[in-house]
Amino acid sequence: MTERGEKLLGWTLLALPGAWLALTLARTPEPWLADWIAASGLWSARFLILALALTPLQRLFGNRRAIRLLLRHRRAIGVAAFCYTAAHVALYVVDMADWGAILGEAVIPSMLAGWGAMLAMLFPFLASSDAAMRLLGKGWKRVQRLAYPATLLTLVHWLLVHDGAGEALLHFLPLGLLQLARLHLHLTTTKKAIAT
Repeated sequence: MTERGEKLLGWTLLALPGAWLALTLARTPEPWLADWIAASGLWSARFLILALALTPLQRLFGNRRAIRLLLRHRRAIGVAAFCYTAAHVALYVVDMADWGAILGEAVIPSMLAGWGAMLAMLFPFLASSDAAMRLLGKGWKRVQRLAYPATLLTLVHWLLVHDGAGEALLHFLPLGLLQLARLHLHLTTTKKAIAT
């Protein structure tokens, strides 16, 4: 498969959940937007988690074919995560239909975490193009690291908005374990390097 074909396939796969949500929303006579708000937020979190899981997976398991393939599309996965966040916010705004109520809710810890997550994701999204990479130079990686606080704020938002922590932890626990394993590997390697 050509590079262009691979990119097209990647974007198609990333867009499928959104296309399904849009189709079901369009076909529902009286939609209950809360379902689509939750679903778009869920896909945003999933793609954010996937994007951040790739580096520890590579460090732990090496350059396996599936990991290399996903790493080639990591920027697209991050962009998709932000696009689902934007859909999540847009659906929330439509559902609320009252800027006063939206601003009033914005200071509640659960919503504050959600707005913070969106803001933290906005900058990596804006810096995701090749032109932005060239413009930012070494600073590009610092901007992309905002995905880490965005992920933490997304988890807080999820835990505070929904009843029960089970589903949130089911999604975020593997990422947490991978990051801990990555840290352990880094510390072990550093300790061995110092000892030699």
